[in-house]
Amino acid sequence: MSTALTSANEIRPVMKRLGNLAEKYRCAIILIGHMNKASGSKSTYRGLGSIDFQATARSVLVVGRVKDDPTLRVMAHDKSSLAPEGKSIAFRLDKENGFRWEGECDMTVEELLSGDVKGQKIKRAKTFLAEMLKDGRRSQKEIEEAAQEQGIRSKTLRNAKQEMNVGSEKVGNRWYWYL
Repeated sequence: MSTALTSANEIRPVMKRLGNLAEKYRCAIILIGHMNKASGSKSTYRGLGSIDFQATARSVLVVGRVKDDPTLRVMAHDKSSLAPEGKSIAFRLDKENGFRWEGECDMTVEELLSGDVKGQKIKRAKTFLAEMLKDGRRSQKEIEEAAQEQGIRSKTLRNAKQEMNVGSEKVGNRWYWYL
């Protein structure tokens, strides 16, 4: 057997044997792999070796560092064939305190691999909205256009609006937002 395990015809027999062992001994098999450094591609194609490792797995977790915080790691569910995907979980790993759970977080696998932090995007959108609405109501169109100029996506803006309990009302044919 080749040690590279880069093609489906090499992976499938190995995975079949592992599956048989897991069934016989009533246990889970955990495989740990590494990602290549290619950014911008889906996690399935970033694993070293064949994509058949992920294809045959029932559950795949991705663990990675958060770009802006070198001690923070996130474990995110990338695949779950037998149950709903679990929430992402953050933890810290540093020299002074060792390992410490931080709890659930909203980061997806794509955000983790790209280095974008959803919490930071929402925080930025909230700050933007608070500034826009500090002097009273503003038209939704004006807010959305200004957000777009700032690089804040519509979905992130709506999530920030909801988290901040920003109200909205229709006057004539225009919508207005207010705090």
